[in-house]
Amino acid sequence: MKKFVVSLFISAMCCVCTMAGIRHYVLRDGWKVQENNNVYHTSLPTTAMNVLIKNGVYGEDVLDKLNYRSVNKSRFNHPWRFSNSFKLPKINSGQHVFIKLDGISYSANIFVNGKLIASRDSIKGPFRRYMFDITRYVSTRNNITIEVFRANPGDPNIGFVDWNPRPADESMGIFRGVGIDVVGSVLMNNTTVQSHVNTKTLKEAWLTLVTELTNLSGQTVKGVLRGELDGKQITFPVTLNAGEKRLLRLTPKEIPALHISNPRLWWCDNMGEPNLYNVSLKFDVENNTSDKCDITFGVREIDDYTTQEGYKGFLLNGKKVLIRGTGWTDDIFLRDTPESYLRQIKYVKDMHLNTIRLENIWGNSDDLFNICDRNGIMILAGWSCQWEWSDYIGGKEDQYTSIADSDRELVAEELQDQILWLRNHPSIIGWFIGSDKVPSPEMESRYRGIISTLDKRPCICSAKDWDSELSGKTGTKMAGPYEYVGPNYWYVDTKLGGAFGFNTETCIGAQLPVKESIERMIPEEKLWPVNNFCYNYHCAASIAGMHSLDVLTDIINRKFGGATDLDDYLKKADLLNYDGTRSMFEAFRVNIPHATGIIQWKLNSAWPSLYWQLYDYYGVPTAAYYSVKSGNAPQQLIYNYKDRCVYLVNEGPKAVKIKSEMSLYDSISVERQKADTVTTIEPYTVQRLFTVNKLSILEFLFLRLHCADYKDAVDNTYCLSADEDEYDWAKSTWYVSPLKTTSNFRALASLPTTVLDVKAKLIDNNVEVTVTNKSNKISFFNRFMLKDDKGNVPMYAIWSDNYITLQPEETKKLTCSLSDAVKNLTLTITGWNDKEQTIKL
Repeated sequence: MKKFVVSLFISAMCCVCTMAGIRHYVLRDGWKVQENNNVYHTSLPTTAMNVLIKNGVYGEDVLDKLNYRSVNKSRFNHPWRFSNSFKLPKINSGQHVFIKLDGISYSANIFVNGKLIASRDSIKGPFRRYMFDITRYVSTRNNITIEVFRANPGDPNIGFVDWNPRPADESMGIFRGVGIDVVGSVLMNNTTVQSHVNTKTLKEAWLTLVTELTNLSGQTVKGVLRGELDGKQITFPVTLNAGEKRLLRLTPKEIPALHISNPRLWWCDNMGEPNLYNVSLKFDVENNTSDKCDITFGVREIDDYTTQEGYKGFLLNGKKVLIRGTGWTDDIFLRDTPESYLRQIKYVKDMHLNTIRLENIWGNSDDLFNICDRNGIMILAGWSCQWEWSDYIGGKEDQYTSIADSDRELVAEELQDQILWLRNHPSIIGWFIGSDKVPSPEMESRYRGIISTLDKRPCICSAKDWDSELSGKTGTKMAGPYEYVGPNYWYVDTKLGGAFGFNTETCIGAQLPVKESIERMIPEEKLWPVNNFCYNYHCAASIAGMHSLDVLTDIINRKFGGATDLDDYLKKADLLNYDGTRSMFEAFRVNIPHATGIIQWKLNSAWPSLYWQLYDYYGVPTAAYYSVKSGNAPQQLIYNYKDRCVYLVNEGPKAVKIKSEMSLYDSISVERQKADTVTTIEPYTVQRLFTVNKLSILEFLFLRLHCADYKDAVDNTYCLSADEDEYDWAKSTWYVSPLKTTSNFRALASLPTTVLDVKAKLIDNNVEVTVTNKSNKISFFNRFMLKDDKGNVPMYAIWSDNYITLQPEETKKLTCSLSDAVKNLTLTITGWNDKEQTIKL
């Protein structure tokens, strides 16, 4: 579809694109919303809850503490009326006016100047997109009213499953854009550019230009499709009969400019640059432009393959790529903005991740997809398990789905609409047509037919290991865990979620925010101990489990001997989170090529949560963020918990020469082992370098590599127990493999005291820190935290490293890049065996 640019409006609308009478408008501002006798003002896109928050009915703290429980859900049981007025220039003979609706939840009646254009019987389903010719209903001054109805139980609506409480309004609203198009006698729609790359040489690519032309007049029209691509002209004459709709498909045979030598390929992060192309197209009739569009696309080849073990893997431009990703969710009230999307994708890149998985086709616009295109982040998009389980959608459940027979045509049409909308984005590498289940053979056939007709990307039948009656093995797995397991789990498990195949979602359970965020979530009098309803309320909303911190508390008791207060609890939870999450990614990297993909469940949270997140709802990283960043560096040294060896991994685009170093210290900081080597490693390759000596009670392993691709050395540090985690495999469930015996970290309580010398300064929006361990002992797990003069932690601040462990007399330099200008900052440094320090900046 055509891309629109959001702009400010006078009288609710202004012209975005004008050419010979052709205009494309976005109706964003100036909307009035009537809820019974209440009238509110808003802009689009929005949900009903967002309207109430913007208008002060609920405060911005509605999700903090237990405030959300007081929201009155009954006010969404009746329709809400969204209305706006807009002006149009005089419509000339032969011109046509269209209204475009990109996303409404869940159903709506559409009125233009008091005339019913479409009713809720036909306007339903959040992922349908609509375009109606309203020429005969409009004049110079116009009014549009959209009467919106919420989803009812059984409706295949947007869903958050068990990640958080349901949206109070069930996402009711106009959550994507509304636009007006004024075009000539020929409409150009659903335009796309598809690429095919010579993956052997990468020296040439062939493009296919596809567009849908519709003759809106009652007579034959002769016109010319014109455009410019990379400085080369596109010209193709077309004759359309009266009322004809034609799918025009042009290849290099018809347009030589569609053959590209030495193409600028689109690569994911760490493999190359995410190059993009632009093409401007217009359809001219008698030297007047009837319609036009601008398309941004990438030249790249995506394919999948199957390993010898039967697991799905992915190829980008003919090269194997390990999917290192995480699960995305939008804000609970769908309030994301281009700025919030960009800040979060910066986090994704900073952690060296290359993929996000959308269990839903998220976004209140295509901004998220545009940002991923520009940043080289791959996207796996598709349907949610929300529709597969009656507990979440309601309705009757069978072995395939809980979608009613009467709605199956609807969801097929929705898939088609979403692919037509998003298929120009090179970041999307596959479509999930199932999540926890597989579609019925009938629906799978329908889905696959839609995808093969419209697009070339792989179709993924399910996120789980199923055997489809139609297409065979899915090549994926979703066998847990979603609750705590130790760092060795990913190496020793050979049947469930361990480091083999393509694990589409998994996690170690509770990934706690920093204390400053928890203080916003939990009433002060309930902060300690953590076994109370207030904490449970901010855990997962799953019926089966993950709805308390009991598992995490039990592990802290067993591995550390318990916690004395909230600060002590968080310190120990952070260490578990850091080591456990890092190992999940590292194990999949070490097991290339038998491991093809890993998706941490999840990246972010739709509301203030204690589970499944690398950064919290307030934009502050958890401890796992920094371990994922360390463990996923393009070239890294990794400790294998199973065989006690150190491996070198290279996931960069080229061979590199690397010097690798290893040091092993005991709990009193005596160096017991030291080794180094120089080696050259090819891309997508793993090498075993060192064997670590048998461990005593507690030891610290320091790994460091030096290579030409990095200005500074790359570190990786481990705290290791001689006692190992052992699992009760017979009691494993879909979400947890319980521990029979655990590793032992009680010796951390008696680490020798160390002294840190910290110097810090603020330069523009960057904090520079130099920290030196002045002692001859290891300084363990030091956290650096910035706060403003109100005690708030800056959102989306990116530290070069954090939760760091220093060798005796070691010096490190850290930086923190702030997303916004902040004055009067305070830096606090806390560690396990250092005195807390506070520095005014």
